[in-house]
Amino acid sequence: MSIKIPTLQSVAINKRATKLHVLAFTVATTSLMTALSMTSISAQAAGLNDLFNSSSASQSKFLPVDKAFQVTSSTKATSKGTRLSITFDITPGHYVYKEQLALSFPKGINATPFTFNQAPVSIDDPTFGKVPVFTQRSVVATTMLTTNNGKGAKNAPIIIGWQGCAKAGLCYPPEKIKTKVNIAATRR
Repeated sequence: MSIKIPTLQSVAINKRATKLHVLAFTVATTSLMTALSMTSISAQAAGLNDLFNSSSASQSKFLPVDKAFQVTSSTKATSKGTRLSITFDITPGHYVYKEQLALSFPKGINATPFTFNQAPVSIDDPTFGKVPVFTQRSVVATTMLTTNNGKGAKNAPIIIGWQGCAKAGLCYPPEKIKTKVNIAATRR
């Protein structure tokens, strides 16, 4: 029976081989983790691109906000001030919150409550609860703008705020449209 006693040279070679194996394992693990994390980031970016793919609406799950809703405003001077009309052209499968429609304007300007050419429908919204919304193809909101002193105002800055959603499960962030309006003097 013979017992082999390792020589110093064979021990050094085994230690070097073990270190090389550990180094190779570390490099392989790091490379794998990097590749997996890059795949995850790429998959997330691809997922967001799929939501709002502007190159082809048929491939996209959700339309960009400006395609889902076309919002325009117009004014008409009257003896009672200036009538501001805001038209929402709503793409089927989308809706606009009635209560999220708001105006911001400088002090000294007044606005009457909005009137609408369509009646809202009530939905049970996951964010706001039971709320009135407009689902119709075209909705016009109208208000009358006047000044406190009855005099006209040129280029009064008005901000129109509103928010809409896709019925498929996406609520767009609140939108703001900045415009300037000439407010007619009122006749008393």
